[in-house]
Amino acid sequence: MMKYKKEQADFLKWELGVFFHFGIRTFYEGHRDWDMKEMPLSGFNPSNLDCGQWMRVIKESGAKYAILVCKHHDGFANWPSKYTNYSVANTPWKNGKGDVVKEFTDACREYGIKTGLYYSPAEFGSKDKSSKDYDEYFINQVSELLKNYGKIDYLWFDGCGSENHKYDEKRIIKTIRGLQSDILIFNMWDPDTRWVGNESGYAHMPNNLTVKSTAFSVLAETGEQFEAEKFLPVECDFRMRLRNWFYSDRDEHTVKSLEELIGNYYYTVGRGANMLINIGPGRDGLLPEKDSERLIELGKYIKESFSNPIFFDLTKNENLYICKLKEPVLINHCVLKENEEKLGIVEQFSIKAYPYDYGLPITVYNGKTIGHKAICRFPAFFTDKIEIVIEKNIDDKNNNGEESGKIEDISLYFIK
Repeated sequence: MMKYKKEQADFLKWELGVFFHFGIRTFYEGHRDWDMKEMPLSGFNPSNLDCGQWMRVIKESGAKYAILVCKHHDGFANWPSKYTNYSVANTPWKNGKGDVVKEFTDACREYGIKTGLYYSPAEFGSKDKSSKDYDEYFINQVSELLKNYGKIDYLWFDGCGSENHKYDEKRIIKTIRGLQSDILIFNMWDPDTRWVGNESGYAHMPNNLTVKSTAFSVLAETGEQFEAEKFLPVECDFRMRLRNWFYSDRDEHTVKSLEELIGNYYYTVGRGANMLINIGPGRDGLLPEKDSERLIELGKYIKESFSNPIFFDLTKNENLYICKLKEPVLINHCVLKENEEKLGIVEQFSIKAYPYDYGLPITVYNGKTIGHKAICRFPAFFTDKIEIVIEKNIDDKNNNGEESGKIEDISLYFIK
């Protein structure tokens, strides 16, 4: 079985996170990635910035982690970086004395939210620097973020724009791991987690935890290839609004419906991946009301749906798990979890339900990978006995020659 860090298994427990695209582009309507248009520093002035409000919304939604865009492709630094003039230090906001990254990280810790920082390695104008000079600039800025803001749980690198640039990968990773040894890195060079390959909030099935290659960028034709298989949990990032990552005052009507977000939840967390949903804070520095309400609605749905499992007695016989209920009830969901110390063993399984009076069991669900969580939804079935059958698994034997790991937890539900 593939070995992995405890932090990687913990990452999957976070399940739901919120992405915040906020920066100079928030104040310039209509800009797009790599459009190379100027955005003067005079426009940045979030007069009512309140990262505490962001975290209160996150907390109420049940999300466990947050990621702030510290520097996007435009190069604007949301902190007073010593290595660029294009930062908050030269804006009207707080007379140049403000620091969005500090306010964000402080708020995360105040509300008990895992702290993630996004950094785009590539940016506008980088072609004016030699590779060596650019690597130096990049490493210096990332070092500021990892030295000056306490423990950072997650460092999120966006591969877009880096397709043809050769970085000093060894030095970059040595610097990051030297400054924060427990940090998780997304996507690049020495990744702990991987991008799903789309920006729509849908994970694939099977969703294997070990891979030999991974998607790198929306602009790259091929993914990154590894010499050997890596354990890399999947994260699915997508927008609350249809097209814009940063705030727009023209697209509130595109905020996703609750029904669509529920679908995203089943396709991400329900397939053993993390769900990372983006909200662009407004020009006042606050989260838009409609986006916030929808996120909280989603959290309420998840909590109400999965808080009251149906009780049963469980017996296990090798690859067979038998759930015996006291009396027949309607069931339409079965949630499975693998042992967190041995994730990624199950490769194929089925769920069978017995007719409540008599008869052979009926297959209600055929599944593949489980990982941290598999939410198995099927048409309602009236039954007092459910069986989960592991039909295929990675060979995993302990010192006694016995198979170990597999399913650690089973929950049954009827969700309207």
